[in-house]
Amino acid sequence: MTLIEVKVPASSANLGPGFDTLGLALALYDRVELRITDAGLKIEVIDVGAGGVEDVPTDESHLVVRAFRRGCEHLGLRPPGLHLRCFNAIPHARGLGSSAAAVVTGVAAAYALAEKALDDEALQLAAGFEGHADNAAASLLGGFVVAWTEGERFRAERLQPHHDIRPVVAVPALRSSTDATRGLLPAQVPHADAAFTAGRAALAVHALTSRPDLLLSATEDRLHQHYRAPAYPASSELVRALRAEGVAAAISGAGPTVLALTTGGILPAGVDVTSFDVTELPIDPGGVQVAAQ
Repeated sequence: MTLIEVKVPASSANLGPGFDTLGLALALYDRVELRITDAGLKIEVIDVGAGGVEDVPTDESHLVVRAFRRGCEHLGLRPPGLHLRCFNAIPHARGLGSSAAAVVTGVAAAYALAEKALDDEALQLAAGFEGHADNAAASLLGGFVVAWTEGERFRAERLQPHHDIRPVVAVPALRSSTDATRGLLPAQVPHADAAFTAGRAALAVHALTSRPDLLLSATEDRLHQHYRAPAYPASSELVRALRAEGVAAAISGAGPTVLALTTGGILPAGVDVTSFDVTELPIDPGGVQVAAQ
């Protein structure tokens, strides 16, 4: 086996109240061709990340390579050389899980090289890069996921999202750093806000799987979004405007992309989205796909 092809979906995490817990796989895909060679490392980056402000490394620090190396180490593999061709479509630093997708790609490729099916340890490897499993689990499993930790283990369950839900993303040109926006969060929050958000997170699971008519209430949050709002005021204003029109909108992950959970696949005509690239992205049903030859 010398060639492994991996196709991995984007993801949206949090979905409002489910901070580091809820994730949704979206039908926007990075594709990587990974070829085992006799020696050395060669990386070709195509489309997103191929230059300019979104330039990505082409050495051992490349996230796919790091995850692949870690997966190979776990599986007892020592590939002599590596050639990657990365066909990227997931925008970087926008809250659509590009980092988790890269990590899942590397781990999945290592498992394919070992001719081993993805298992729970694959989730441990992938989620370990970020410290939480919401994005990684969504990219691995597809659909709607609930993620949590037990001791030092990452856990996740895939649930079937309701067939009427049609996500729409509004992606701004602005980039956002997850580390920077996490730095805006307080060490403590009022008990009332924590209780409110816990209730909404529980409701979100019900709304996303059975009752889309409850999504507006279910995506309310008091735990993190308003603390991060200064980092991307235009995105926060768009969330406010959409919710005022009855659309279940939230910041996607660490932002600044806005996720709208619609049932029609479009946003209200009266809402200003001139500074955003608006796209309907269906829910990806199956997660990462791997082919090897």
